[in-house]
Amino acid sequence: MSRELAYALITPYSLYKSRTGGIIGRLLAHPSLELVAARMFVFSDEFINEYQKVICPDAMDKGIEEAWHAYIDECLRKDNPWGVVPRCMLLLLRGENAVRCLKEEIIGSFTEQPVGDTVRGTFGDLIRDRDGNIRHFEPAVITCPDPALNDRHLKLLADHAVEDGGILEGLYEYGAPNVECSLVMLKPDNFYRPSRRPGNIIDTFSLTDLRIVGVKLFNMTVAKGQEFYGPLKEIFASKLKFLVSKTAMGALSEAFEFEFTEDDADVLADHLAERNAACEFNKIVEYMTGVDPNSIDESEKATATNAKCLAMLYEGPNAISKVRHVLGSTDPSKAEPGTVRHDFGRDLMRNGAHASDSPDNAIREREIVGLLETETDTCDVAALINAYLNDR
Repeated sequence: MSRELAYALITPYSLYKSRTGGIIGRLLAHPSLELVAARMFVFSDEFINEYQKVICPDAMDKGIEEAWHAYIDECLRKDNPWGVVPRCMLLLLRGENAVRCLKEEIIGSFTEQPVGDTVRGTFGDLIRDRDGNIRHFEPAVITCPDPALNDRHLKLLADHAVEDGGILEGLYEYGAPNVECSLVMLKPDNFYRPSRRPGNIIDTFSLTDLRIVGVKLFNMTVAKGQEFYGPLKEIFASKLKFLVSKTAMGALSEAFEFEFTEDDADVLADHLAERNAACEFNKIVEYMTGVDPNSIDESEKATATNAKCLAMLYEGPNAISKVRHVLGSTDPSKAEPGTVRHDFGRDLMRNGAHASDSPDNAIREREIVGLLETETDTCDVAALINAYLNDR
């Protein structure tokens, strides 16, 4: 048994048809694989020319091999017959014998039978005419079919990760006003155990008809958590004061021989509001980072983390309001049925996902999570792949 790094590349057609959530749900539900990185790509001709040389193992059926080469030429190049931006989403997954597991147990092989037990069985197509010639070919997801080729595939992806990948904002002409980019972040409890939950949430966001133009698996540190949620601290002091008053009234109304009134509780709430706000703020930071801020030194906050989130950028007309509508009320008990927080939230903090509430906050939050500007030197995908290959 070997702990390998494997990849799944969601194709432009799958993204275009909003099949992304369904595919991701299948990938992340497998108990043997862990998502370790994600990145959007629009591949250069240089990458595709080299990828063509290694995509197929020697023993592959010649008809399928020809279909692969034609598909990559027609669908992954910027200059394609349909004139669309050929977005791809790369997911890196790690686990025991990950290459074989991903290909055989999750993505699957092509089949001409109507089956749905694999990603390709559900979302892919292989259609032949009566003479046996392939007339339609859509893999849905691309991965390495042979462990012997996997290192070469990964090296090629790493070499082009910075130049060909990153944030794809501004590549589309929408023909509509008020084009925005909203940050969406799937919260840590979506990743505590293997499940389809993250994919189901992404599938719900597909109702916005917006385009995913950025994605990153983000480990929020305590320092980043405090910065990200910093604006809430002042809000908590005023908005949560009524809870302090209510708690005080419930605990102290019969504790004395004299009358303890609501006015008394309000005075006490005024005195304790800041401390209560700090306590609630620390709870959020701990939930988002997996680390209690009070348990570490100040010098450790910049690196301390034990939780991961999946951050995505959704672009299109009125993206902020569209995403917020599908997200639902902060309190899952008050959210409309069919929204993310109604269907997947548990309480005010564990409510499934976060989304920017204004264009200005979207910029601030994107900068914190690292999805404001595309890297120019290296990126998490390239660094992770190169470290893996150097250790082999």
